[in-house]
Amino acid sequence: MTTATQPKKTTDLDQLCINTIRTLSLDAVQRANSGHPGLPLGMAPAAYVLWTKFLRHNPKNPRWFNRDRFLLSAGHGSMLIYSLLHLTGYDLSLDEIKNFRLLHSKTPGHPENILTPGIEITTGPLGQGFANGVGMGIANAHLASKFNQKGFPIIDHFIYCICSDGDLMEGVSYESASIAGHLKLSNLIYLYDDNNITIDGSTDLAFTEDVTKRFESCGWHVSVVEDGNDIAAIEKAIKAAQKIKDKPKLIRIKTIIGFGMPKQGTSKAHSDAPGEEAVKETKRNLGMDENKTFHIPKNVLTHFREAVKNGAKFEKEWDALVKTYEKTHGDLGKTLQETRLNKLPDGWEKSLPKFDDVEAKATRAYSGDVINAIAGVVPQLIGGSADLAPSNNTTIKASHDFQAGKYDGRNIHFGVREHAMGSTMNGMALYGSVIPFGGTFQTFSDYMRPAIRLAALSNVQTLFVFTHDSIGLGEDGPTHQSVEHLAAMRAIPNLAVIRPCDAHETREAWRAALKRSTGPTAFAFSRQKVALIDRKKFADAKGLHKGAYVLAEAEKRSGKAASPKLILIATGSEVGLAMEAREKLNAEGIPTRVVSMPCWEFFDEQSAKYREEVLPSNIASRLAIEAGVSLGWAKYVGLDGDTLTVDRFGASAPAEEVFKDYGFTVENVLRKARNLSR
Repeated sequence: MTTATQPKKTTDLDQLCINTIRTLSLDAVQRANSGHPGLPLGMAPAAYVLWTKFLRHNPKNPRWFNRDRFLLSAGHGSMLIYSLLHLTGYDLSLDEIKNFRLLHSKTPGHPENILTPGIEITTGPLGQGFANGVGMGIANAHLASKFNQKGFPIIDHFIYCICSDGDLMEGVSYESASIAGHLKLSNLIYLYDDNNITIDGSTDLAFTEDVTKRFESCGWHVSVVEDGNDIAAIEKAIKAAQKIKDKPKLIRIKTIIGFGMPKQGTSKAHSDAPGEEAVKETKRNLGMDENKTFHIPKNVLTHFREAVKNGAKFEKEWDALVKTYEKTHGDLGKTLQETRLNKLPDGWEKSLPKFDDVEAKATRAYSGDVINAIAGVVPQLIGGSADLAPSNNTTIKASHDFQAGKYDGRNIHFGVREHAMGSTMNGMALYGSVIPFGGTFQTFSDYMRPAIRLAALSNVQTLFVFTHDSIGLGEDGPTHQSVEHLAAMRAIPNLAVIRPCDAHETREAWRAALKRSTGPTAFAFSRQKVALIDRKKFADAKGLHKGAYVLAEAEKRSGKAASPKLILIATGSEVGLAMEAREKLNAEGIPTRVVSMPCWEFFDEQSAKYREEVLPSNIASRLAIEAGVSLGWAKYVGLDGDTLTVDRFGASAPAEEVFKDYGFTVENVLRKARNLSR
C-alpha cells in the first residue's frame, strides 16, 4: 500500500477534525458490514473545508430559505454527509450514525431527503444529483432575478455538489452540464472527487476523456487541486470559484480513494466493509486511537458545533433584511412570503378556464389553454419542453424565455435533453418555491424514467407533461407511438398518472396537480381531437379528483334511468368512443354505464364504499377501453370482463386509420359488449 501522509499546511485541529470524519464514517460502515468507505475517506478534507469555512447553513433550521445547498451526487458515499450532519449539530444523533443502513434508521444506504434532516436530495443513481443541482441553480437564478432589489440580496447563495467519476460517466450529467453552461449558472460550484477509481478498477478501463476540456467546451470554469489533502489549496479554489460570475464551476480535486486504508487507491477501497483489522490499521495510519469506535474528541465537536451559532446568526441577519424588504417592497414582499411558504395564491382556482363554449381539440391544446390561464395568477409555475414546445403546448405566452441574463423568464428551453429535463425539474422542485413542468412526447418518458421514479420517491411536486399519448400520434409510427408507457408509469408508487378525456377533465387534472404538493403528476395528453362531452347533461368533471366516476348512467330504450347490466370503463380519447357505444347499447336494450377513469391512483385512494358505487361488484360485464396495453386493467374489469386495448406496437399511418385498424371503432366496442352481455 501507499502509506498515508499528513497533508501540507494543516493545523492539528484541522487534521483531527478531518480524521474524525474519516473514522466516524469507517466505523459506521464496518458496523453495518456494508457501505462505501472510499469516498468519505478521500473527500473528507474537501468536505471539511467546505462545511467549516464556506457553507452558510443553520443546523437548527435545515429549511432556512437562504441557505447554501449541499448535494452529495455520489450518494454511495452517504456516511460523509451523515458524519457532517451529526458533527455540525443537525438532528441526527450518534445512535443514528451507529444504525447506518439498518431498518427504519435516519441513515439509509443512500441519502433520502424525506428521512434525514439536512439532506436536500435523494441520491444514489449516479448523475441524478449532478442534474438536480443544475435544477436548483435554475430555481435560484429565477427567484433571485424576480425578488432581489438594490440593497436587498434576498436570495444570495451557492449550490455546492460533490460528484464522482461515476456521476460524470452517466449521460444525464453531460446533458445537464451542457444546459448549465449555456445558461451561465454561476451559482453552481461542483467539487469533483477525481480519484481515477471505480468498482471495476482504474477509470482507464472505460473513462479516458479529458474532463477539463469537456466541461470547458460546455461553458464551465475548471480548476484543479493536485492534492486532495491540501486544505489550503482547496480553500483557495473555492474562494476563486465564488468570484467567477459568468460560469458554473468545476473543481477537480485529485484524491486517493479510501485514504489511510490498507488498500487505499484501489477499487478494493471503494465499497464494502474493510474488516476489523483493516479498520484498526487505517486508524493507526491516520494517527487515531485504534481501540476507540465512534469516537469524537471534545475539541473536534466544539469546533464543528460552531455551525449552530453561526447558522443562527446567518438566519437572524437575513430575517432582519427580509422584514425591511417587506416594508419597502410591499406587494413583492407579500409574494415573497407566499413563495417561501410554497403557498398558492388565494383564489388561484378562479383563473382556471371554464370551457363553457369550446371547440373539439386535442387535450394537449386544452392543457396549453390552462397553463396560460393560470400562469398570470400562479407565479411559481415555470417550465418548458424538450425542444417540443409547439407540440406540447407548454409555452407561457405572457412570459419571455429563461436565458442567461434573463433569469426572470418562465419559458425554459431544455433542448433535446429529456433525461436532464426530468432531473433538473426535480432539482427545481426540491429547491422549493417553484412548481416546475416539462413536456415531451409520452414515448420519451422512457428517457426520463429514473427522474420520474426519484420524483415519486422524494415526494416532490414535479409536473411531467406527456403529449401524443397513444397510437393516435399517427404517421410518425411505432417508435413514437406510446403503447406500454401508461402501464409503466402507473407501476411507480406515489406517481399520479392522469389521462383526461376532454377540456373539463384537463382543467381538473391541472387543478389536482397543483394541489398535490407531496408527489409528482404525469399528464397523458392526446394529439388527436377528443369528443365534446355535454357537462350540463352528463357528470361534472370534478369527478376526476376521485380518479373514476360515473360519467353517464345506464338507460332503458325509453331513455329513463335503469340499473346497468354493462359498464364501459375508458380513459382519454376513448371516453368519447365509449359514450357513442353506450347510446347504441342502451337503444338495444343493454343498459350501459360509462365510467371515466382518468387516474387509477386517485381511484384506489377512495373508500371501498365509493369504489363499489362506481364499479358494483355484482356487475361482472365490464369492458375497459384504452389505447395502451391491457396490463393492469384486470384489477378493474375482473375475470369475467374484457379489454379493448393495444398489446402490440403501433403502425405508421394517419391516426384515424391506425385506430380503425386496431379495433377502436363503435362497431368493435358493440361486438365486445354484446359478447359480455350474453
